[in-house]
Amino acid sequence: MKTWRRTSANGRALLVAVLVTGLTTFMFLPLLAIHFTAEGLPAGRVGFLVGLLAFCSQGFSLVCGLIVDRLGTRVVLTSGFALRIVGYLLLALGDGGRMVPLVAGIAAIGVGGSLLGLSIKTLLVREDSVQPREMLALRSTFVNIGVVAGPALGAVVYPLGFSYILAACVLSHLLLGIRLTLRPAARALPGPPAATEAAKNGPAAGGPPDDGPPRWERWRWVPLCLVGAAFWAIYSQLNVLLPITARELTGSTEAISVVFTLNGVLCVLFQYTLLHHVFGKAATRTLLVVGFVAFACAYAVFIPLAGWYSLLAFVLPVTVAEMLIAPSLDEQAVKVSSVRRTGLALGTMSAAGAVGSLLGSSMGGYLLQTLHGGTGVWLVLVLFSLAAAATSFLLPKVHTQHA
Repeated sequence: MKTWRRTSANGRALLVAVLVTGLTTFMFLPLLAIHFTAEGLPAGRVGFLVGLLAFCSQGFSLVCGLIVDRLGTRVVLTSGFALRIVGYLLLALGDGGRMVPLVAGIAAIGVGGSLLGLSIKTLLVREDSVQPREMLALRSTFVNIGVVAGPALGAVVYPLGFSYILAACVLSHLLLGIRLTLRPAARALPGPPAATEAAKNGPAAGGPPDDGPPRWERWRWVPLCLVGAAFWAIYSQLNVLLPITARELTGSTEAISVVFTLNGVLCVLFQYTLLHHVFGKAATRTLLVVGFVAFACAYAVFIPLAGWYSLLAFVLPVTVAEMLIAPSLDEQAVKVSSVRRTGLALGTMSAAGAVGSLLGSSMGGYLLQTLHGGTGVWLVLVLFSLAAAATSFLLPKVHTQHA
């Protein structure tokens, strides 16, 4: 792959870290509730711990973004790996349902993951030889490989004991941490691509300080955050409405697994191709509009409620929406922000996603309870997706740059 060859050695190591951390995360995440239940924890505590992990993974993203910009990526990478290793060890100490190490471990894993995710993403979009869109697409591909392969690998290892999965997580994070933060090559981690030019034209040379976009342009973050929250609100229905609908349409509890497997495989195969070759010259605003229209088409196929046909027809447009919107939101945020505020920009989008996920999950449950299923639920989601597409037109028309 051309992008892989053009990526620096540290960039490749970061992509491998994305793959391995995603793989180990999805080895233990689907089994977490099962393990806690087997340890004798009540369902209420299990739900609290799983929810705490999701909250800590996204809820502190804005703060993590500020830390990345202020302290530098190397310090944040080290902290992220250390927190995750400590978190996995605390989970191992929580056998028997002891809540103090379990809560501390879950919080450490979540916050550590947030630090790792933002610092790695910040470094990847700063690669000199690769455009942010290409790098974000490649990163998403590596993430989805972990999403697809992680649960299967976890299912294979779990009969040996949950401690083996935690040991794999600790060992992999320790080795990655040594490679990315302690080796001498880590000193060459890329910085902002425009740092030299900014120094030439900054305050010392009579130019403006690099403190972000002009005040009159900062209103653009309002629609961008709204669009980001809308994406996660719509996407969260895959975890709320879709499992229930899939079971009702097919009579099978395994139907939702088929959807997620097909979705992950399609992302792995076509994420990079779609963004680089099909939409390579399109503005990010255009990609967002097309993505939300694809969301509308995906949820519209449930209006006939045609069993397996609706479920399988749903997979392709929802995957297109995911592949277009998620990296385009990050690219848009990076393009309209200062090179010194990349971490804050990406953290802001993650924070908007956390809010959107919470509101979307609540909205999905309320719709299901109020409308009792049926076509009304899907009509609301179709209209909401189209409204998000219309909101995307308020964003600046930022094009990717080609050498």
